[in-house]
Amino acid sequence: MAQLPLSADEIACLRDWLAALEAPGRCLALIEQAKGRCACPHCGNARCHRSGHANGLQRYRCIACRHSFNALTGTQLARLRHRDKWLPYFQCLIESRTVRAAAERVAVAKSTSFRWRHRFVAAVRREEPPTLKGIVEADETYVLESQKGSRHLDRPPRKRGGKATCRGISKQHECVLVARDRGDTTHAFHAGQGEPDAGRLLRFLKPVLAGDALLVSDGAAAYPAFAKLAGISHRAINVRAGEYARGAIHVNGVNGWHSRFKTWLRSFCGVASRYLANYAGWQMVLDAAALIIPEHWLRAAVAPRQQERP
Repeated sequence: MAQLPLSADEIACLRDWLAALEAPGRCLALIEQAKGRCACPHCGNARCHRSGHANGLQRYRCIACRHSFNALTGTQLARLRHRDKWLPYFQCLIESRTVRAAAERVAVAKSTSFRWRHRFVAAVRREEPPTLKGIVEADETYVLESQKGSRHLDRPPRKRGGKATCRGISKQHECVLVARDRGDTTHAFHAGQGEPDAGRLLRFLKPVLAGDALLVSDGAAAYPAFAKLAGISHRAINVRAGEYARGAIHVNGVNGWHSRFKTWLRSFCGVASRYLANYAGWQMVLDAAALIIPEHWLRAAVAPRQQERP
């Protein structure tokens, strides 16, 4: 009797089923290994002692404040259940699956899938990429403001996303500000609505730029004003006049990131503006290609950080 070959989806489901057989113990071991012995999340004291187990994780008790905690306390993953399904769900994030498709793949509710998406992405992107050095390209791209999922709109609803009511960039557009150096280190920010001014650029770009960096931008007037305030070198490309490169002075790298981001974003059929920073961070992680398997994502999500992202 001839055997029909398995489809790609059937192979993936079989792989997830086999992984789920060992996932609970493996996931807990990875959490403990990645976190290690850490300071008390309540008071910061490093002197703690073991205090039993709960839900498979070692608990600790702080000698100073007497609070107990485990490896997930104070992280985005705290109090989330179904840990046996976390690793398969991280694979769904790697594959950029929609909320519904991810829920079906790991057999959880759509509401759980949505909650996990934003908790896991926020946990992974807590730490900023390194400082941008050398030639740094900066430019912004825009996404139409969306109140998707909101119960109380402050404007009439749009049909299937709709369009802005006026031409050009306005307060109806969300600004995604991206800075990228020639080493492909990228920072992406949800920088509010409308075109950014020098003050907003100073808030987002100044902390991530090296003092000797050369900032390259298009001809927007806010960038030379920002460069003067920040005390950094600046060169501009007049894209509107048809100038796209002047030797090494161009913004092709950051514009390529914009193109990849907006193409990838379309697969989700519209995202709410309040989650735009998470989607930009998710794309940063995927584009960097540093976390390529679920175990990498889990370690990055629970590993202790020197500084937390605000």
